[in-house]
Amino acid sequence: MILDRFRLTDKVAIVTGAGRGIGAGVALAFADVGAHVVCAARTVEQLEEVAASVRGLGRRALVVPCDVTARRDLENLVARATAEFGRIDILVNNAGGWPPQPALRTSEKYFEDALRFNVTSAFLLSRLAIPRMLERDGGAIVNISSAAGRLVQPGFVAYGTAKAALSFMTRLLASEMAPRVRVNAIAVGATETSALAPFLSDDTRSQMEARTPMRRNGTVEDIALAALYLASPASSWVTGKILEVDGGTEATTWPFEPPQV
Repeated sequence: MILDRFRLTDKVAIVTGAGRGIGAGVALAFADVGAHVVCAARTVEQLEEVAASVRGLGRRALVVPCDVTARRDLENLVARATAEFGRIDILVNNAGGWPPQPALRTSEKYFEDALRFNVTSAFLLSRLAIPRMLERDGGAIVNISSAAGRLVQPGFVAYGTAKAALSFMTRLLASEMAPRVRVNAIAVGATETSALAPFLSDDTRSQMEARTPMRRNGTVEDIALAALYLASPASSWVTGKILEVDGGTEATTWPFEPPQV
């Protein structure tokens, strides 16, 4: 059956930022279709909750505390996953984000830290995981990028630039790694997670929804379903692509006034 192409039976997936939000949603979606999941993030308590849910779906879960900006943590993550499961099939570089800041108040360190958190970490973890994928049947990498990487939004010079770089890095890696490792990204629109929650009120939510062609903000499941497609054999002829999952937005839905210089 064609739906079998979406299954990940006994595949091993590393998901960063898996303690909450999109990362947790992706981990559970993958487990629901048969994958074992390596859950990585900084907060162990959150990871343990997600891992318990993965096990509740009948799959194995490994919790690995990890700061993706620390090379030694990424090396440990790949080593632990390989030791536990003997393989790595899928990598989801989900950990990321960065607060908005006026450009003229954005320091060199603030800008470079945004790049390290969103781009360098994904490159390094991919660089470490790909050799393990190539030891077996190849694999798939899904980078969680953002609509902020293509939409002009005042205050997003650091985050927007970082996500634009992540999207282009996706295309470059895909070209080099084909055909055995596919590399794709999801350009996520406004998705209601704990990261967005502090900015949401009834009024701001209504404004954002009104500016979105599909008239609603995204959900974690919207993104998890896209990640499942890109990680599974269903997308076996897809690599180097940026899948825009954003409710059809072609302009920013950010409802706040531009930051003052």
